[in-house]
Amino acid sequence: MDPLDEITRKPERRPKGDLTGKQRKFLRAEAHHIDPLVRVGSAGLTAQVAEAASEALETHELIKVKVLEGAPVGRAEAGDFLTTECGAHLVGLIGRIAILYRRHGERPQIRLPSR
Repeated sequence: MDPLDEITRKPERRPKGDLTGKQRKFLRAEAHHIDPLVRVGSAGLTAQVAEAASEALETHELIKVKVLEGAPVGRAEAGDFLTTECGAHLVGLIGRIAILYRRHGERPQIRLPSR
């Protein structure tokens, strides 16, 4: 059985628009100094990982997710799954790390460059 089948799907919360290249570059630069807040381990992509990422995005807006070596999924699969589950943007993939961004609805902390 696929572990993704066990996760109860929430209504999709997709961002309103795509990020421009300039905005992605800005966010990658902002993410350079932060440590990964969420880790995907040997259990793979679970509801708990999606919930942890969503909570981290609610607090920080910009997070790194590290896919550990023992994980049954790759960084791209983890990034795609978490962007769908959390309603976030996939800013970039570097090494075993996916960078995610979701603007806070009420109190945005990061001001993106104009389009």
